[in-house]
Amino acid sequence: MKRKIWTLMAAMVMMTVVAYSQGFGIRAGVGLQNINGKESDGDKLELKMIPAFHAGINYEIGIAEEFYLQSGLLFATKGAKDEIEEVTSKFNLSYLELDLNLVYKPALGNGHLMIGFGPYVAYGIMGKLKSEGEVMGVDYSAEMDIKFKNKVTADDYEDDLLFLKGLDAGANLFVGYELGFGLSFQLNTQLGLLDMTPAYEGDEDTDDESKMSNTGFGLSVGYRF
Repeated sequence: MKRKIWTLMAAMVMMTVVAYSQGFGIRAGVGLQNINGKESDGDKLELKMIPAFHAGINYEIGIAEEFYLQSGLLFATKGAKDEIEEVTSKFNLSYLELDLNLVYKPALGNGHLMIGFGPYVAYGIMGKLKSEGEVMGVDYSAEMDIKFKNKVTADDYEDDLLFLKGLDAGANLFVGYELGFGLSFQLNTQLGLLDMTPAYEGDEDTDDESKMSNTGFGLSVGYRF
């Protein structure tokens, strides 16, 4: 008897999911990204925004009338730029990002309003620091690879690298509109909640207050099949 009840409940859940399921979708867009935080002495980090883009896939499953769970995998670029006198340095970071959002989609006109929020987790896959400008009247250009590592050891100091933690996580918030035939537009904002500054071997007892986290906003265009 209990087995029949559980089977019936499972069937009802599956029927509900199928009834509300919206299926596979794609999304791509552009935006502005920055890195917020503190300098080693505790002063506010003064960096500026840079253009960025993102693209990927997602899947949406209905959990109740007008409410959906949406998960997706994106390739996303992030970073910031620093301007010191005549030299501009750009942090160009690339991530694979997984998000899980709760989306409210009430009917509006011929489509649906979209309001969503939820967490994201991302991991850095490549990065570069590029500097260009003029120093004492001479053109200057330099490029340095960024390596994603949680703890930097003495052996790493020998390499001409800049280090950041690979793991990034935070919160998403978006609002948009989905047309009846599947095309959608949305405004996104994202707040990183993890410090990207790695630990340096031998510096555990210093007063270094360095802290860095990603943040940004942008516009996406999507299509749900």
